[in-house]
Amino acid sequence: MTARLKGQDWLGDPATAAVFDALEAAGGPDCARFVGGCIRNALVGRPVDDIDIATRLRPEQSMAALKAAGIKVVPTGLAHGTVTAVSRRKPHEITTLRRDVETDGRRAVVAFTDDWAEDAARRDFRLNALYADRAGAIFDPTGQGVADALAGRVVFVGDAATRIEEDYLRILRFFRFFAWYGRSAPDAEGLAACAAHADGLSRLSAERVSKELMKLLAAPDPRPAVRAMGGAGVLDRVIPGVVAQTAFEVLVDLSDDPVLRLSALLPDDPQAVAATAAALRLPRVVETRLAAAAVGPLDPETDAPSLRALIYQTGRQAVGDRLLRGLALRPGIRADAALALIDSWPVPRLPVGGRELAALGVAPGPDTGRLLKAFEAGWIADDFPVDGHTDRLRALVEGSPARTG
Repeated sequence: MTARLKGQDWLGDPATAAVFDALEAAGGPDCARFVGGCIRNALVGRPVDDIDIATRLRPEQSMAALKAAGIKVVPTGLAHGTVTAVSRRKPHEITTLRRDVETDGRRAVVAFTDDWAEDAARRDFRLNALYADRAGAIFDPTGQGVADALAGRVVFVGDAATRIEEDYLRILRFFRFFAWYGRSAPDAEGLAACAAHADGLSRLSAERVSKELMKLLAAPDPRPAVRAMGGAGVLDRVIPGVVAQTAFEVLVDLSDDPVLRLSALLPDDPQAVAATAAALRLPRVVETRLAAAAVGPLDPETDAPSLRALIYQTGRQAVGDRLLRGLALRPGIRADAALALIDSWPVPRLPVGGRELAALGVAPGPDTGRLLKAFEAGWIADDFPVDGHTDRLRALVEGSPARTG
């Protein structure tokens, strides 16, 4: 026991207390402890969003104890000893202490244990191998977890190469946790092990890789981590065809959006970007957005009528992404008015349709679509005038070969 958490409201949360009461009724005092992220974040002053609990109880014992206490329980990962207790609508992930029996770099076969040190020894980083009792007393089996968290060090538990060979996703987790919690330079042993085992990333599912990548890019400042990934030969394995990081370095200061930050690492080639997005199995909405941004950066000094035309034609999101990418290429240029326009301009609807054409004697058919497209092109070119629509449409009809009645 090395330290104690103080001033943490979540320690005394009635919902969490009910979970501990239920587990201790079945397993006695000290059968359950908080674990991992909630302790780490509390130590460094970060918000605590998720409550994870480790227990000596076997999964079926945990489930029985929770049900006996009237707490809803969901068997979310029984093979790995994990259940989720929903107490007063708040989820608590509860996992039985484990040790690895067999690993293949992607998944592990585990055996349950009642040894806290044995459970800590299979975890990824020392700052994550922390436990605390319900009163906030911290247990640090590696002897370095608290110090690492406070100093901003991300260090593998035990031998870095061994931890990576157990699960190659830990390469990306090393950089992701460095992005969020690291200070100074990355741990040299861990960085070298990541570089030496980078080939193992090809064994992972695309979904696991992209999830870690997007979490990394969402960090307040992911630039040092991305630089380290590039130097270790990891970045180009995760993002095929990654471009020079110049625009990315500037864009991080302009936006905290991980999708936009990712776009700055990709080439201005919609087809190549679509291929990368597909390889990463990114959601379709993200793939579409990246492809739209890949049309190319937008000149920050683009005039307002042109911006409105682009917003109407391609959407507010695409124009905003392209403008921010343009600003990243021209550090020092401001485009406050353009950004405000993109954010607030009310996109109008086409003010005429088939009914107005019919009133001018145009019979329904192919001419309707052709005339409407011609009207729309002129309306956009004239910067969306709010009146004179009937006269404009009449001029088009009178100058066309459309059959009228």
